[in-house]
Amino acid sequence: MLVVRCAAKVNWILKVGPRRADGYHELWTLFQTIGLHDELRLTPSAKLELACDDPRVPTGEENTVWRVAAALRERFAVQQAVRIELRKRIPPGSGLGGGSSDAAGALLALERMWGLSLTREHRQAIAAEVGADVPFFLVGGTAVGTGRGDCLEPGPAWEVPWMLLGLPPFVVSTAEVYRRWDRRAERLTAPGARVSLSGLSERNSPPAKDFRLLANDLEPVIFEGWPQVREFRDALVDSGAEVALVSGSGGAVFGVFGGPSARARAEALLAGRFHDWKLVPCGTQPVAIEWASP
Repeated sequence: MLVVRCAAKVNWILKVGPRRADGYHELWTLFQTIGLHDELRLTPSAKLELACDDPRVPTGEENTVWRVAAALRERFAVQQAVRIELRKRIPPGSGLGGGSSDAAGALLALERMWGLSLTREHRQAIAAEVGADVPFFLVGGTAVGTGRGDCLEPGPAWEVPWMLLGLPPFVVSTAEVYRRWDRRAERLTAPGARVSLSGLSERNSPPAKDFRLLANDLEPVIFEGWPQVREFRDALVDSGAEVALVSGSGGAVFGVFGGPSARARAEALLAGRFHDWKLVPCGTQPVAIEWASP
């Protein structure tokens, strides 16, 4: 059996441009993997199977893990099948990239399990077909994403060891967020502006000290559709966060604090204010794979 840990991400920056011909939006984003993980357990099987311990997650063809497994079997005429158990710790609809990370983890694990030899380019191409964020989870760490978010370059080395992460008790629909964004963009000029990180990358300081750089263009429409998310973001600021943002298309929020004592005070203040608060580290490894006994 293969056991795979698939990391979540936050977006330090998310700038949204106009809709593309393929239906996606032009993005400029700065990704960061964090220490919150889903887990995949893969065992050989007579047929392709996917099970999940979270009833909100589909287990058929619409699931990214399923699509990766089906794509590999078809492209490489793989006769073997697999049973995959998905243990969710990254809430769906939270903007933390759980589905994309799970897909990347499945891709790497099945390549190993089925003895495939994919080039980096082939691996990235398959990942991009499954989802725009999936290629990032083959890289991890801090990375700049452009295009749909799937054109990646290394990001600046921001030393932010820990953040306080608020996980929502509800799902925020990415499709609905972007529909609201498009309606808003008809009234306003969509930013789509490139952000320069050259100054920050030359300094060894946490992003919390650079308030003007950290932004999520989607926050206004998320707050409009899901007012609780604004309340949770504001709670982080009120508890002493040096910066607090919604991650991706929401509704998870995260705050960066000046040090361990400030984080500890915030944890105490926020207890019971949100569905779940977690102190999580920023990390560099998106996917960890190991063989284990059944």
